[in-house]
Amino acid sequence: MSDDLSWMLEEALTIPHALHAVLISADGLQMSRTAEIGRDDADKVAAAVSGLQSLSRSVGFFCGDDRAAWRQTLIEFDGGWVFLNAAGGGSYLAVAASVEVDMGDITYRMQQLVKQLGKEMSTGLRTDPVTS
Repeated sequence: MSDDLSWMLEEALTIPHALHAVLISADGLQMSRTAEIGRDDADKVAAAVSGLQSLSRSVGFFCGDDRAAWRQTLIEFDGGWVFLNAAGGGSYLAVAASVEVDMGDITYRMQQLVKQLGKEMSTGLRTDPVTS
């Protein structure tokens, strides 16, 4: 995995009115962030949305299927939105946007980004060199 995935996260900010993006590990640690958000704030976001993701997963049964897989949590504020998506390998992608954002555009871009991140974060199989 690349040590710095911020260049990929910047892709989410090409949508008008998208503000920040943070990649979060399953244990609630910030893995990467866009330049517009400081490290301390990104750490706070990572811890908070990790908890929100866990809470969201616990109500999957409410959709009528106890085995429903969590995919996204959407939080609305007076000043904007926070989108939280599963990003594969137990990681999560959080993107903040102002109220003017096109919700369809941002969620589509996040889905594309999650696919790219999944490829970047996965590692190939290691093979031992053949000895002669």
